[in-house]
Amino acid sequence: MAIRERLSGNEAVATAMKQINPDVVAAYPITPSTEIPQYFSNFVANGSVDTEFIAVESEHSAMSACIGASAAGARVMSATSSQGLAYMFEMLYIASGMRLPLTLIVANRALSAPLNIHNDHSDSMGVRDCGFIQLYCENNQEAYDNTIMGIKITEKTKIPVMVCYDGFITSHSVENISLLETEKVREFIGDYKPDEYLLDPNTNISMGPLDMQKTYFKHRIELAKAMENAKDIIEEISDEYYNLTGRKYDLFESYKLDDAEIGIIVLNSTAGTAKVAIDSLRKQGIKAGLLKPRTFRPLPYEKISEELKNLKAIAILDKCDSINGYSGPLFSEITSLLYSKGISIPTINYIYGLGGTDVTVENIIQVFNELETIKSTKQNDSNYILSDIKRYLGFDKKEVENDAI
Repeated sequence: MAIRERLSGNEAVATAMKQINPDVVAAYPITPSTEIPQYFSNFVANGSVDTEFIAVESEHSAMSACIGASAAGARVMSATSSQGLAYMFEMLYIASGMRLPLTLIVANRALSAPLNIHNDHSDSMGVRDCGFIQLYCENNQEAYDNTIMGIKITEKTKIPVMVCYDGFITSHSVENISLLETEKVREFIGDYKPDEYLLDPNTNISMGPLDMQKTYFKHRIELAKAMENAKDIIEEISDEYYNLTGRKYDLFESYKLDDAEIGIIVLNSTAGTAKVAIDSLRKQGIKAGLLKPRTFRPLPYEKISEELKNLKAIAILDKCDSINGYSGPLFSEITSLLYSKGISIPTINYIYGLGGTDVTVENIIQVFNELETIKSTKQNDSNYILSDIKRYLGFDKKEVENDAI
């Protein structure tokens, strides 16, 4: 029987970690993920878990310890945010390149400078090509569920998993959530039995040796293919979790897209704000909808293109900027896949919420209002793409230009 509880996102994730009872957790504190190892260290101290908790001197060391423990055959987890994830950068590539199962929780936070401890996606988007599976979470329930599923996903794909959710908005906000009984979590993830590991006395293996040109290239191709194949594995594990909990997770969530004419694509907690805006617009007869990617890596491009192909205008919202790139990263990837499929839909990009700037229902309605205008004026022009691609949601264009140096 499910357990009803009121927990913050960080508490929910720490609770999932307690139920998982990993062999090793190595972590270094950084706001807003600090509470995760803090709560978990209490579970270690009071005997709730028998995990080896390693309090390291930096995030680089945290990921290094996780890599060593995973290579030795342990079930491994960690948590970080912002500059901490950036400090791990070197080791993230090593973890994925060595095909080591491990789960990293990321409470998304803006990168300095200027110093800012609030939420945007510049940290996880900055490492989007490091070879980690990335799961994005709208709320506390999704953070809890994806942490549990992440363990099974990483161990079956042999690709490290990053579970991302919005700092403070999700990490520190308390919500009602439904927990599994610990024995059901343990049954779902099963015992970890790695195929190969350094401490296996019956096998001689080498991990992370020198690769010359062609061998290195071959290994990168193998990782890319494994990431592509991970989509089927993620869906399979999500179906198992649905049968256990009744909570359905796909590679992305569609909200009222079946008959929609205009749509927004957005990650994490802002999807909840968008749903409220869509419900309001629907009452006015406006056919608005939402697509919320759950997996940004691997990107489910085939299914996303099918889901979007009948829309008449799309807005893609990025909670990070590519600093004078053509657009934000989510926009670049979605429009690239649409183009490659021969799907031409008027599409605009908004940069929003940087450094935790508020995004309201009214802001989202403003975006949908612009899409309505685009739909009515450009719906018959199949080659139309807005030339003024970037908009900074919540800021007047002149205000931004006048303050630029």
